[in-house]
Amino acid sequence: MRTSNMAQTRTLVAAALLVGLTGVASYAQAPASPQPQSPAQAPPPAQGAPPPVEQPGAAAPPAAGYTYDPSGRRDPFLSLMGRGSDPASMAVRPAGLPGLLIGEITVKGILRDRAGFIAMVQGPDSKTFIVRAGERLMDGTVKSITQDTIVFSQDVNDPLSLVKQREIRKTVRSGDPNRG
Repeated sequence: MRTSNMAQTRTLVAAALLVGLTGVASYAQAPASPQPQSPAQAPPPAQGAPPPVEQPGAAAPPAAGYTYDPSGRRDPFLSLMGRGSDPASMAVRPAGLPGLLIGEITVKGILRDRAGFIAMVQGPDSKTFIVRAGERLMDGTVKSITQDTIVFSQDVNDPLSLVKQREIRKTVRSGDPNRG
């Protein structure tokens, strides 16, 4: 009795699979729906017939030679990622001190020279550089060096800011555990 029930179940499953596969095969072989014609090619609608309805999935082809007149606004269809003139986003930096950003360096020491003060700064790669007043970095210049502080003039690249340069002060670390 049990084998007859299993045989009937197998027969039903096989029949369901056969019906499902023939449905898929007939769907795959069905003729493609006609492409919507442009309004110039479409035949005029018959009297009393409802007007043709656009299909929601069909989109108009993009116009060749797309142009955008911003009138002072940015193009909303262009990506904001990877654009602009931010010096940190530049792929190739000059070697040495001109390739460092002001935010990346730390002041390691300040010395007095015959001409004035000079400073020792360290970059993110642990290289040490000697800096004098007036030297150029990637995003600014060394404005002045005092007994315990370096004053930088940093270029501001924010187009909405009215200020184009700001002053940044960096001091020698006084809380260094290695100092006595």
